[in-house]
Amino acid sequence: MPIQGLKPEDYLEPECIFCKPETVLHKPVDLRRCLTKLDAYLDRNDLAGAARHLDYWKQEALTGNDDRGLLTIENERMGLCRKMGKEPEAMEAALSALRLIGRAGLEDTVTAATTWLNVGTVYKTFGRSPEALPYYERARTIYERELKPDDPNLAGLYNNMALALADCARFSEARELYEKASAILTASGDGLLERAVTELNLANLDEAERGLLEAEAEIEGHLDRAKALLDDPATERNGYYAFVCDKCAPTFGYYGRFVDAQELKERAEAIYAGT
Repeated sequence: MPIQGLKPEDYLEPECIFCKPETVLHKPVDLRRCLTKLDAYLDRNDLAGAARHLDYWKQEALTGNDDRGLLTIENERMGLCRKMGKEPEAMEAALSALRLIGRAGLEDTVTAATTWLNVGTVYKTFGRSPEALPYYERARTIYERELKPDDPNLAGLYNNMALALADCARFSEARELYEKASAILTASGDGLLERAVTELNLANLDEAERGLLEAEAEIEGHLDRAKALLDDPATERNGYYAFVCDKCAPTFGYYGRFVDAQELKERAEAIYAGT
């Protein structure tokens, strides 16, 4: 606030044009610390705490002019805001990430592809699948060129892109991508939870394409395989497992598997409660 009766030039030291720093201060954020703490919030399903945490680290990245750190944080914010159903915040993070990709000249990198995947998933989550598909296509071009054919990240892209294709009634294309995702995850020996999600996605696809009655047998088969994967003792019962159980439970309930749905919800609640 200006001092009463004085002009700023009366009490501020004159700025020396020779004393200006030649470069803008750059202070990278501690991403390892940021992401470790974020995982702790998510493991106990404290989404509000996770949001505050990311807001803090976003400001730190902005203050330190750390564009690469900020890009990582915006990608995390996209995912969190999707989970929380906060469309304006998710879109803001998506647009910010796209600007950062361009500013940093990263358009032809795996980092850009991952960002486009996340942006596409924001559009898909909020009912804008036709707008999501161009981002998935751009991500696919780079992933298929740069990643090994059995990379689980490809499976993640195929699963998300297939969901958008199914929304657009492009069923055969969606099925092809689901099958590719399942093959990658099965061959890796890992990804039991992702395979379970894929099975449920295929159940939904069968219903959308052929109708509930005609596809009943195939749907039940997908549900059985998904439940077996979720029950597999090899799967670590951590926060991510709880998230997947919570995500899968409504699909079991939708198809009348109420006992399975309740069991999965109770598993998730027990993990989040730390019991």
